[in-house]
Amino acid sequence: MAKVTLSTLAEMKKNGEKFTSLTAYDATLAHLVSSQGVEVILVGDSLGNVCQGHTSTVPVTVDDMCYHTRCVSANAGDSLLIADLPFASYTSEEQALANATRLMQAGAEMVKLEGEAWLIPIVARLREQGIPSCVHLGLTPQSVHVLGGYKVQGRDEARATAMIEAAIALEKAGAAMLVLECVPSVLAREITQSVQIPVIGIGAGADTDGQILVVYDLLDMTAGRKPRFVKNFMAESGSTQEAVAAFVAAVKGGTFPGPEHGFE
Repeated sequence: MAKVTLSTLAEMKKNGEKFTSLTAYDATLAHLVSSQGVEVILVGDSLGNVCQGHTSTVPVTVDDMCYHTRCVSANAGDSLLIADLPFASYTSEEQALANATRLMQAGAEMVKLEGEAWLIPIVARLREQGIPSCVHLGLTPQSVHVLGGYKVQGRDEARATAMIEAAIALEKAGAAMLVLECVPSVLAREITQSVQIPVIGIGAGADTDGQILVVYDLLDMTAGRKPRFVKNFMAESGSTQEAVAAFVAAVKGGTFPGPEHGFE
């Protein structure tokens, strides 16, 4: 696999070719993921749940994210590396720029933020300073306490319309990518078709440009109840490498996600 860039993903979207993304939190996971041809690695603040044992991503700090980004960057190979800006680390343009700069200097090639239209000036400022951004819409785990839990978003017409309008406005402001989490499949398809930038889905149906999972979920290593959108790729694999390769093949072949992994 040649080095993956934003141009690579834009060309894949244009050609209707699906791409894959997985989380990684250390050098070993980064090598596992990149060596199997996964185009995008996300150093997710989900590390608060799967590495630190918290019940949400809220306790994760910028220092945590920088540390894990440096670890992943050491073995990210040709994958594009995105890192999350954690909870309350981008409440203003200046704060967002300062913390995004730290993540980029730690090895990230793009930062991810959660929110909708209120992010427009922040996204524009980051773009002006040469920092690509990915905006996470739908179920935004950093806002779980406001949302009242981990619930599907965008089922009513007003919220769906607001999400579509936000996606278009964020692209215009300079967002380079979107992530849609736990939104109805038909809404995810409409958003994906409404923007020119790549769209990654998780619990958002099969019509987004790419798919992402937490790597521990596909390896069946996560304790407790698993979300509907998760598939255990270890069940029919003899190694972790085979499981990641099976995920890549399933996404590119159109067999994952299936209808059972999405929401109507």
